[in-house]
Amino acid sequence: MIFLSKKGQDEYINMFAYGCGQQPVNSDDFEFDSHDQEPIVLRGILNRNIKRCIKKDRKFYYMDSGYVGNHPGPMNPQGWKLWHRIVSNDLQHNEIVTRPSDRWERLKLKFESRRYGSKIIVAAPDEKPCKFYGVDQQAWIEETVSTIKQHTDRPVVVRQRAASRQHRVFQDPLSQVLREDCHALVTFNSVAAIESILTGVPAFVLAPSHAAGPVASRSLSQIETPYWPDLDKLHAWAHHLAYGQFHISELKDGLAQQILIKQ
Repeated sequence: MIFLSKKGQDEYINMFAYGCGQQPVNSDDFEFDSHDQEPIVLRGILNRNIKRCIKKDRKFYYMDSGYVGNHPGPMNPQGWKLWHRIVSNDLQHNEIVTRPSDRWERLKLKFESRRYGSKIIVAAPDEKPCKFYGVDQQAWIEETVSTIKQHTDRPVVVRQRAASRQHRVFQDPLSQVLREDCHALVTFNSVAAIESILTGVPAFVLAPSHAAGPVASRSLSQIETPYWPDLDKLHAWAHHLAYGQFHISELKDGLAQQILIKQ
């Protein structure tokens, strides 16, 4: 693997590389066409090498924030960014593959009962994924709200992602909003959809690739009757996601690489 570190300073790429007994490669010195048989490990959705890999059919591993475990909870009271997803040839895991339950059980997270309410929360996409997918953020919000209103007269609340992680995690957590009279959450590619499903609120995901895709709705025409999977499917989905994200200690000790190789 080639561990591509932005200016050689990417903390998580570097710890993953060292955990695999490798040296990270400074992105400024990287030549895409050299060593073209080696998979690239990269992080950051605006990394130009993602689209280059897709175009050239070159294997890559994409790193980003983990799906669960980074918010305050039994195993992470301070809400530190401890978990990071690593995805083969995509930005998010978007299917269910049968996995053992052990990694999910270690997180000590539980699915809350299905909730019912009146409001629809639209979680606006961030600027960076909008650029990657060629989406105008404001136009997406307006079009999404307009489409929702063609199919329901429920109140629609647009939620912008706070710039500060401290604010998002502690001062205005999404989990609290979802527990307040919420019918469904609609988003483009945000992992807010995963939090929504864990909280018992159905989700709609509109990006081409989304980890919640197997357990969420895709068409806003179904906004009044959102899909809600049974508990067996939810657990199978969660087990798979838990095998696609890794604690920083697992990046450092090489376990992340061992698990990825077996998949």
